[in-house]
Amino acid sequence: MSTLRKKLRFKITVIGDGRVGKTSLISKYTLGAFDTDYVETIGAQLSKYDKEIDGDNVRLLFWDIAGQDSFDFLRPSFYRDSNAVIIVYSLEENQLGTRSFDNIANWRAEVNQFCGNIPIVLFANKVDLINEVEIDRSKIQEIVKKNKFLGYYITSAKTGKGVHNAFNMIINKLYNKSHAT
Repeated sequence: MSTLRKKLRFKITVIGDGRVGKTSLISKYTLGAFDTDYVETIGAQLSKYDKEIDGDNVRLLFWDIAGQDSFDFLRPSFYRDSNAVIIVYSLEENQLGTRSFDNIANWRAEVNQFCGNIPIVLFANKVDLINEVEIDRSKIQEIVKKNKFLGYYITSAKTGKGVHNAFNMIINKLYNKSHAT
């Protein structure tokens, strides 16, 4: 008796303010690479990644959406058919870090508007630039609970810390959900 292999496709949209590390996180997960030069994403960037889970072929489409306000008008079309969303913010102790954390609720509202109720995970990125012991995890947990996110992960695109666990969690959630239906 042979088992049928499934071919699955999941679109995971990665959002957050500009310069928080969205492109770098995707690159670290899919290519194992980190580029120290910042290149602004124009509109959106698509990355394909194939993975095998329990004998099934899974194609992952990561849509990296530009976080700059100048690309607001393009975003609705980029969200279309998303299966899950990753919101990224920076842990840096500066204006970028503060602003990107404060904007999590805005990103959540945008997901609700264009995608409805789909799984969302929060990535707190750039842990390599701070003292991890000083992270106020209760503040993060509060926003996760308030927004009904699946959870959060402390990540570093530069060192790779938490990156595979974070991406694999949302991918496995989508995979398991596809088998439950």
